[in-house]
Amino acid sequence: MSPCIQAFFHAPTFTISYLVSEPSAGEAAVIDPVLDFDAKSGHLGTRSADAILAAAAQAGLRIAWVLETHLHADHLSAAQHLKAATGAALGIGAGTAAVQAYFKDVFNAADLTPDGRQFDRLLHDGERLPLGAAAIEVMDTPGHTPACVSYRIGDAVFVGDTLFMPDYGTARTDFPGGDARTLYRSIRRILALPPATRLFMCHDYKAPGRDRFAWETTVAEECERNIHVRDGVSEEDFVVLRTTRDRGLDMPALILPAIQVNMRAGGLPPAEANGVVYLKLPLDRL
Repeated sequence: MSPCIQAFFHAPTFTISYLVSEPSAGEAAVIDPVLDFDAKSGHLGTRSADAILAAAAQAGLRIAWVLETHLHADHLSAAQHLKAATGAALGIGAGTAAVQAYFKDVFNAADLTPDGRQFDRLLHDGERLPLGAAAIEVMDTPGHTPACVSYRIGDAVFVGDTLFMPDYGTARTDFPGGDARTLYRSIRRILALPPATRLFMCHDYKAPGRDRFAWETTVAEECERNIHVRDGVSEEDFVVLRTTRDRGLDMPALILPAIQVNMRAGGLPPAEANGVVYLKLPLDRL
């Protein structure tokens, strides 16, 4: 089965969200939706998420699932907005609870119970979610974070931040619980799929020499051309390359606001006594 896939590129965060459907039943899933956020003013918006809702309505699709590949550190999730608009179930990898526990302490988030209850489904490797006559297969692909999963739907896999386009390489592994060796093994699991399997990225940063953004490739292309993990790159070589590169990377610009929202499944912290919601800026914690 080859699902219908519509991509939505969010330029401020270089994020791609997806509306994935099995047309015969009119059902769809949304993967990694983005909430618009202006860090300078603190303004939140839903323009990007509403574009997904409009596309689904135009195609006569019912959104049954809103799925996160992990707790993102580079954009705020619009999961709660989509759930409120559609009644869709929110899903994320079961390892999310461990990430929540870490960041509950970082943000002193007294309201947060770090067991994943903010989501409707904590998903396990091999679990299958119905999507019309098709199924969404959950694949554990940790390494970027300990809770990363990919979603396989027919001939397509949505890999989150595990892989990038072949000319850009792979995801960083220096976040809490990340591990280069684990990431290599997750990537090899993806690259063991049939060569024609389509792979859809969560981000693209337009590698030097490329004149446009791109987010779809194949297993065969990654095996042949990925600058970090193409065939012939050993696990030891990758670990050295990845950890060396990670030491020179800055933190994502939105990591502090993003994690506070995303660990609450796209929800906001409780309003304070004056009725205003605040996001915290912990000093010297990351």
